[in-house]
Amino acid sequence: MITPVQKNEEFLSDFHEADKVTGAIHLWWLGQSTVLIKWDGKGLLFDPYLSDSLTRARRGTDSPMTRISERVIDPLLLTGIDLVACTSLEPDRLDAETILPLRASNPNLKLVLPAGAAQEAEDLLGRAAPPILRVNAGTYTSYSSFDFHGIEAATPKIHRDANGHSRELGYVVSFGPFAIYFSGETVWHTNLVKQIRRWPINLGILPISGEVKSGDRGDSLNGFEAAALSKAISASIVIPCDYDLFEETTTSPDEFSSCCERLGQRSRILKLGQRMTMGPVSDPGAGKALPSDPYQDDWQLGY
Repeated sequence: MITPVQKNEEFLSDFHEADKVTGAIHLWWLGQSTVLIKWDGKGLLFDPYLSDSLTRARRGTDSPMTRISERVIDPLLLTGIDLVACTSLEPDRLDAETILPLRASNPNLKLVLPAGAAQEAEDLLGRAAPPILRVNAGTYTSYSSFDFHGIEAATPKIHRDANGHSRELGYVVSFGPFAIYFSGETVWHTNLVKQIRRWPINLGILPISGEVKSGDRGDSLNGFEAAALSKAISASIVIPCDYDLFEETTTSPDEFSSCCERLGQRSRILKLGQRMTMGPVSDPGAGKALPSDPYQDDWQLGY
């Protein structure tokens, strides 16, 4: 079992202590595709899966999902979350056993979703569902400091509902001087790079779990493709996700890391529960600031 470098109260303390370092992006990887962002005192959580719902649902079936990492934090403990952004209705990306406790601990929580998945999400979450902000590919929605721009995702096809609304998306999230691309589950499709390159991407967060089997395209990027896409969109730095949660679907980040090195693409591999802070950074306790250019490699790793 993979043990987080920090969890529960220790993790929560680190999350709230990050407010002392201003002007920077703080990021924690919580396993699978669950990534927590803090900026300007606001908390944004991508594709949160902080339960064992999928393992229980698949137990005793022909397609088990055996958990291999400990949970970083109970969602009932995780306060300070303003927004949750889910990329699809997949159970490890929109998990009622995570989102409903998060809503209980964060009463003003808002949920960002592909427009074509919103009604099913409301049905799944019931009356306690957070208010939903809907996005389509090529459109955007805003809340607080964050603008969410919908980027088409293909798994391996692009899926829309009967009204043409997107059912799966990635997001470019812009805020202050920064832009993050969180791809969700997707393969590299025809218009992907063109859509993303409208923004100078400071940070890419991409899956590495995709495989090609028997000549068929998988549903997601593999390590080589994630590295190549990061380079194609000129991401200042990229981190991988979508691994080390389930025994049956995990992969090693080694291919991703070696491909990034060959391509000259900056990347970081985060440990479970680890924090990365990227500049510009002002730390009152240190009495100094790192360079103010957000495109430089101004980052620090913490536990």
